[in-house]
Amino acid sequence: MQDPPPTLDLPRPDSFGRFGRYGGKYVPETLMESPLYFAERLTEHYKRADGKGPQIYLKREDLNHTGAHKINNAVAQALLAKRLGKKRIIAETGAGQHGVATATVCARFGLECIIYMGAQDMERQSLNVFRMRLLGAEVRAVHSGTATLKDATSEAIRDWVTNVETTHYILGSVAGPHPYPMMVREFHKVIGIETRKQALEKWGGKPDVLVACVGGGSNAMGLFHEFVEDKEVRLIGVEAAGFGLDSGKHAATLTKGEIGVLHGAMSYLLQDDDGQIIEPHSISAGLDYPGVGPEHSFLKDASRAEYHSVTDAEALEAFKRLSRLEGIIPALETSHALAYLEKLCPTLPDGTKVVLNCSGRGDKDVHTAIKHLQV
Repeated sequence: MQDPPPTLDLPRPDSFGRFGRYGGKYVPETLMESPLYFAERLTEHYKRADGKGPQIYLKREDLNHTGAHKINNAVAQALLAKRLGKKRIIAETGAGQHGVATATVCARFGLECIIYMGAQDMERQSLNVFRMRLLGAEVRAVHSGTATLKDATSEAIRDWVTNVETTHYILGSVAGPHPYPMMVREFHKVIGIETRKQALEKWGGKPDVLVACVGGGSNAMGLFHEFVEDKEVRLIGVEAAGFGLDSGKHAATLTKGEIGVLHGAMSYLLQDDDGQIIEPHSISAGLDYPGVGPEHSFLKDASRAEYHSVTDAEALEAFKRLSRLEGIIPALETSHALAYLEKLCPTLPDGTKVVLNCSGRGDKDVHTAIKHLQV
């Protein structure tokens, strides 16, 4: 009988793809896998005539499972629900990303899932509605009010009050009654923690400027929280100016709102002289909300964070700009933050390190963009 051929005791490649001394990754930085992505062509776009300008990095939350930062909070709250012994989950959603994340974790853990969504948002976010249903969730259309996020949140709260003994409400933003603003922030602060670590690895320091879109404010709070005590780091939130701040059709709560109570918390709100909610407007379903997280209101009053706004038209141009310069199609929510770079970058010293949170990917918004953009 012939002896088997001798085997060689060869090591497997290491985590850097090296076979002993061979292999590795000797390529430009733009091809390196990294959640903190140097936007080389966007940086080049914002260079001034003298060749100087800021350096722009994207925190790639859009690469998360389900395509947005929302999964961070959904996983944590589903585990909390299991610990509480509750097997029925409800959630609200506007852009649909929180709904998809919630439906995903409910599928994973075998939990009943009911998602409340405004009828108007269901139409403009039909892809995410299909995803939620595919994952086994029941999507309940809300037709009251403007049939958008505010109304979906109100309906979810009504359900929760009625079924609180058996139901856990996975609220999707840093809004609502205590402890939700604090709890959701804690589940999203990993964004800022990773950003600090990755910045230290890339250039040996902290970012100079952090930029994020703000509706309820979960992605922004997740990015900002780690750096609130670092007073030299500038925190910038960008709201939806809709058709313009003077049009009455916007969602710029921190820019134009007054203090009031909505959905169980005191914060800045869009309201009239009688305290009635003024219906918001934004091309972005995720920013179409008349309130904002109370911690953002606190940061505004404390002058620790600054808040600005951009219009639908400016956000659409930024949606197209990032797609063409970096090959990344951003969510329309993120596009508002990207649009503010047009105003911000000309004011920054050369070499300023800007980190912008790419809070979600834009495949969900292509249907909306088709109606407005000529490409």
